Amino acid sequence: MHPNNQNLFIPMDNPHLILNANPLVVALQKPSAEFTKDDIIRYIVDSDIHMVNFMYPGGDGRLKTLNFVINDLDYLNTILTCGERVDGSSLFSFIQAGSSDLYVLPRFRTAFLDPFAEIPTVTMLCSYFDKDGHPLASSPEHTLHKAAEAFKEVTGMEFQAMGELEYYVISDDEGVFPAQDQRGYHESAPYAKGGDFRTQCMQYIAQAGGKIKYGHSEVGNFSLDGQNYEQNEIEFLPVPVEQAADQLMLAKWIIRNLAYQLGYDVTFAPKITTGKAGSGLHIHMRMMKDGQNQMLNHGVLSESARRMIAGMMDLAPAITAFGNKNPMSYFRLVPHQEAPTNVCWGDRNRSVLVRVPLGWAADVDMSRQANPLEPESHFDTSQKQTVEMRSPDGSADLYQLLAGLCVACRHGFEMDDALELAERTYVNVNIHAAENADRLQTLAQLPDSCVASADCLERQRKVFEEHGVFSPAMIDGIIAQLRAYDDKTLRSDIESYPEEIQKLVTRYFHCG
Repeated sequence: MHPNNQNLFIPMDNPHLILNANPLVVALQKPSAEFTKDDIIRYIVDSDIHMVNFMYPGGDGRLKTLNFVINDLDYLNTILTCGERVDGSSLFSFIQAGSSDLYVLPRFRTAFLDPFAEIPTVTMLCSYFDKDGHPLASSPEHTLHKAAEAFKEVTGMEFQAMGELEYYVISDDEGVFPAQDQRGYHESAPYAKGGDFRTQCMQYIAQAGGKIKYGHSEVGNFSLDGQNYEQNEIEFLPVPVEQAADQLMLAKWIIRNLAYQLGYDVTFAPKITTGKAGSGLHIHMRMMKDGQNQMLNHGVLSESARRMIAGMMDLAPAITAFGNKNPMSYFRLVPHQEAPTNVCWGDRNRSVLVRVPLGWAADVDMSRQANPLEPESHFDTSQKQTVEMRSPDGSADLYQLLAGLCVACRHGFEMDDALELAERTYVNVNIHAAENADRLQTLAQLPDSCVASADCLERQRKVFEEHGVFSPAMIDGIIAQLRAYDDKTLRSDIESYPEEIQKLVTRYFHCG
């Protein structure tokens, strides 16, 4: 039994199945990571499932869907074994129409019961394969797989991640119990109106296999043209990085579908309107070995963690090419806001690019102090320590972003001067305060446009292509996509014209 559960009585052979929200896990009595084709077939037959959906990410970062009606058992076995053929040129800009056929094959561990389908449906995420039966080198999910494998090969550790998924819910403004403008952080009903929607989203995400930490209302809230805009956040738990990308993709799909079903609109856009909080997609990371978190050493940040941070410091400008994918991203990344602009890191400091959050390192049994009747717990709080990258936003291509972060963290172990770089870029003050102006001048800056991000990726692309992680074709495609925005001076050109900014907000409202 896990040491943190040593005082609990668990009346089952497998405690990891208790309270699991995924109906397939409960029915099959095994973790989703152990699902086989026979398991999926058995569940479909026993549960009277009539349809199967395949879902897979396209070049625009969104999930695509292929529907199958189950004609008979042989046909079900065929599609689960062989997958299906799709037109790659309609999914990815780097694939030519003359040789565009790809295969999509389901990953059984991702199977879930579709909460929106009127006809009982099991849905699975898929991987792409080329004409020779090899994983498609430039596909999003395989790029992330290669990044995770390279990280493990170089460091001997598993790379884990989780996201803080921020979004706005837009609904009719009823004019009752109005929330205080830009003061919505952790607000409760009735001042926060989106709580029921958020918790229903969380339930559906959990049923689809998402490992959720918590949900809450966020800072941003305002009324505009008879509509109420309320910012929310759903934060996940650290899991292996490939699983982290899958569950974030499904979470965005679920939030949008439930909003549509209930008559709301939602957006993950980095900028919602002038003068209001934008939405980020902060990514937390940790390294695991033999089931133990490697981020701390006797209560302080470990050498491995500092190497990991140094890699992100070195490659931070290029990472925006994966995590900040449209011009509005760079209207969020402006000085003197909580969104970062300077390449630096620090403890609990929200003005930095990489933050080391409060990590339960005080070695105090706070639970017992709050609850005097409780026995001493001896809970291993070191498992909770992560570091947080704060530049990405909802426009990100999730697989590219997490692959890029995985590469950057691995890069820190391959740099001779990693620890020195970590020392030089550490900041323990508000970098925007006037008395710290000299320190600010020593720090590199993040790009201020898609074009600048493309230039940074071009300069640093070799690191991302090492170990065969990012294919040259994928890097070329990202650079071309970003340069096509032609936004090199856009922010300075229109930052004083709110109506022009609002036009761009509308254009990129449903990004990512």
